[in-house]
Amino acid sequence: MIEVKSNNSLMYSRFLIGKTRQILLRARKKELDAYSVTPRQAHVLTCIYELGKKADLSALAERTERNMNTLSINMTKMEQDGLVKKIRDTPKSTKLRFELTERGYYIYQNVRKVKSAKTIMSALTEEERQQLIALLEKIVDKSQNNY
Repeated sequence: MIEVKSNNSLMYSRFLIGKTRQILLRARKKELDAYSVTPRQAHVLTCIYELGKKADLSALAERTERNMNTLSINMTKMEQDGLVKKIRDTPKSTKLRFELTERGYYIYQNVRKVKSAKTIMSALTEEERQQLIALLEKIVDKSQNNY
């Protein structure tokens, strides 16, 4: 690892946050390969399940923190892959919501059981994880409206 000096602690903390994210993402991708879904798709499946009948494009964009155009493209691909289906509440309705298909539900049930993050984070005690959460929330709360 990089040696920490007082004048580069900001750079080193950014490096460590990025490295940790990369490790978590790589492990998650490896677990999801068995289901042929990406981490983002797995997240969307989880959001659709949690939102239930409120899973429209707007709610999903807010929940996933993606813009609606990007998410719309992702949803079309997921529909083509048989993971989700578009639902119109009435035949003439322009508003669409999304539901999991049987395949999407099966994958959702399995991808929520993945253990990579739990294994990686087991390097910390519960108290250390709570401290980490508090520190990361502080960063997010202070900066999320600025960027």
